[in-house]
Amino acid sequence: MKTILIIDDDQDLTNRLKQYFAQFELELLCAHLPSAGLEILAERPVDALLLDVMLPEKDGFTLCREVRAKSDIPILMLTARGELTDRVLGLEIGADDYLPKPFEPRELVARIEVLLRRNKVTQPLEHNLHFDGLTIDIEQHQVTLDNEIINLTGMEFRLLHLLSKNAGRVYNRDEILNELRGIDADVYSRSIDILLSRLRQKLNDDVNAPKYIKTLRNVGYCFVGKKLDKRASL
Repeated sequence: MKTILIIDDDQDLTNRLKQYFAQFELELLCAHLPSAGLEILAERPVDALLLDVMLPEKDGFTLCREVRAKSDIPILMLTARGELTDRVLGLEIGADDYLPKPFEPRELVARIEVLLRRNKVTQPLEHNLHFDGLTIDIEQHQVTLDNEIINLTGMEFRLLHLLSKNAGRVYNRDEILNELRGIDADVYSRSIDILLSRLRQKLNDDVNAPKYIKTLRNVGYCFVGKKLDKRASL
C-alpha cells in the first residue's frame, strides 16, 4: 500500500478523501498545519505529497520550496485559486502537478497514480547512461554531475532521461508533453520551458554554449552530451 500525505486545513475534505483513497489501496495521512506535515515527513516515508496553497502558518508555495530543497518526493498542489500564474508558479518551484479545486476525487487519484508510476523504476534492466561529466543512474533515479549528486524532481529526471537516452534526436514541446503526460495543457508551453530551464540550471548548462541540452529555435530540444564508452566509465 502506498502512503500519501495531504497538508490541507479543510478537515472535512481530508476526512472524505481518506475514506475514498482506501478503495484504491492508498493510505492517506492528514495534516492540517504545515508544521504537522513537516513532522510527518521527517518521521516516516511517504510516497507522494498533496499540498494546498492556502494554508495557515505559511502558504503552500513556501512549503513546496522547503520540501523540494530536501526531497524529490512527487508533489501535487491543490488550490481554490486556478489562475494561470499560480499554476505556472507551482511548476517553477518544483511541483510535479497541479489540480484546482473543486475537483473530482477520482481525477485526484488518477493523477496520483500517474505520479507514482513516474517515480517507479519502469525499466530495471536498462543500462545507466554515461556522458562527459554526467552519469544517469536509471535504477536509483540518481544523477551525478562532476562526481557530485544533484537533486532532481521526478519530472526533471524523466525529462533528462527522455532526452539523454535518445541523444541527438530533436523533440518539440508537443512530443515532450506527450512523453511526460500530466502537465496541464493550458500551460504546457510555459511548463516545458520552465522544466528545461530548471534542469539546465542544475546541470550548470549554458544555453548559449550547451554541453548537454541544445535549443533549436522554433524546432525543439536535443541532448548533445558527449557519450562515454560504457566500459571506460566503469
